[in-house]
Amino acid sequence: MPKEGTFLVTHADGESATLRDVVDAQVLTLSENPGFEEGAVVEATVAAEPPMEVTYEVVEVSAERTVPVERTDLEPTTQATELAADQPVGEVTTVERAGEGELHVLTVPEDGTDEAAEDVVADEGTLERAARLGVDRVEVRTSDGVVSVRYLPD
Repeated sequence: MPKEGTFLVTHADGESATLRDVVDAQVLTLSENPGFEEGAVVEATVAAEPPMEVTYEVVEVSAERTVPVERTDLEPTTQATELAADQPVGEVTTVERAGEGELHVLTVPEDGTDEAAEDVVADEGTLERAARLGVDRVEVRTSDGVVSVRYLPD
């Protein structure tokens, strides 16, 4: 039975690729790589290959894109700073943005701000969330003890 969804390409080489569904986290191994690159977000239909149905083939690709996750030199917005002021270290607040996307505000120890921001940039979960939200880019802003992650439309 074909499966239609949005997938993050978690591994790709010349012969095969591994996809993870951004909604249900199912991991699918493609028997052939149709040209996907690791880190790409793919909207596609895949189907299990008989007889054992342990690998998949791509039936149709409706969209393929990359979602840049970048750390900027900008300070968190006033909204993010105010949210951070009201939450203890180690907490995360998620706010829907007007229109499209989300804002995540993390409070971290001041001496761990840079490390936390780099972790967010490198985390596949950040890309999966961006794909699930349908946004085009992710912007990470920091100030001492605050990491603001903005999931933004183009």
